[in-house]
Amino acid sequence: MIKLHDKYFKPFVSAKEIDAALERMAIEIAEDVGDEIPMFIGVLNGSFMVVSDFVKKYPKPCEVTFIKLASYEGVKSSEDIQRLIGLTQDLTGRTVIILEDIIDTGKTLAEIHRIFKNENVKALKIATLFYKPEAYKKDFKLHYIGIEIPNKFIVGYGLDYDGLGRDLPEVYQIKQTQHMTNLVLFGPPGAGKGTQAEFLKEKYNLVHISTGDVFRYNMKNDTALGMLAKSFIEKGQLVPDQVTIDMLNAEVEKNADAKGFIFDGFPRTNAQAEALDKLMDSKDSQINAMIALEVDDEVLVKRLLERGKTSGRKDDADETVIRNRIKVYYDETAILKDYYAAQNKYFGVDGIGGIEEITERLSTVINKL
Repeated sequence: MIKLHDKYFKPFVSAKEIDAALERMAIEIAEDVGDEIPMFIGVLNGSFMVVSDFVKKYPKPCEVTFIKLASYEGVKSSEDIQRLIGLTQDLTGRTVIILEDIIDTGKTLAEIHRIFKNENVKALKIATLFYKPEAYKKDFKLHYIGIEIPNKFIVGYGLDYDGLGRDLPEVYQIKQTQHMTNLVLFGPPGAGKGTQAEFLKEKYNLVHISTGDVFRYNMKNDTALGMLAKSFIEKGQLVPDQVTIDMLNAEVEKNADAKGFIFDGFPRTNAQAEALDKLMDSKDSQINAMIALEVDDEVLVKRLLERGKTSGRKDDADETVIRNRIKVYYDETAILKDYYAAQNKYFGVDGIGGIEEITERLSTVINKL
């Protein structure tokens, strides 16, 4: 991760991938052009790195120059008409190949076509290292494309953010979620996890996502995902992880402006943890920590039996059932503890004491993240 001015950017395209794309483009263009000596033209400022590395890979003789587009004075930027600076060669009858660093909307490309139509060139072809198909709004043909990318802001390898980043040898993508704290909260039955989640979400302005609540909501309201989950349950089958992830994704999307999330009840397996990591990465975020409340088994049994007197839950009234639930929890958590510990993201917190005391312990961990 890097920071330029006020924004954070994450690694996106490596120097090795860029090099391979330029190599492929150079070979392809050389085969098309044959023995003719083409004129390669880079559009400043962004293309200086692309042109420099490209021509070193071009296997045949070629000519190289740079141009710059500048606005006529007195013309509003929204209606810019460009003039061309730097072109002094006679291009009559020549094959001209524009080397661009990136093409998104195609506005610059439109200006290039408008200007070059009076240059009497034999052929005008467009080559670009990066291309954003989702953003492209023009009909001009792109003859050579290095790498197609999504419509997100990138820096590096000639591309800048307010002047910074052009010198980077690789490309970085803007991290859209700039500051977010995401927690996986675990605790055995009776540890007070639900109570603590309520305190933490208020204290840190986080959104509490309980997998059980999400399932019940979707099934009760017959959402598409809820009905899909029902179809598996009615057949006595486990609901696939992807269905659960899709439900969680919908909850995250509903709260796109959140400061972060507390995930409660998910993940429970390594595969689910990996799926959650991928989900958060797609949101330009990550899981910051797995926090587990640690409580002695006998204390848990006593708490749950006491709770069973008023909760009405059958699984809170049977000691054998309670002990089995605790065992299942530890079997599941042990696996995930290793998963998050390997990333230095596992934190065990003493869950015995008063509610405020336990909240303070949890807060001490979160404040250090």
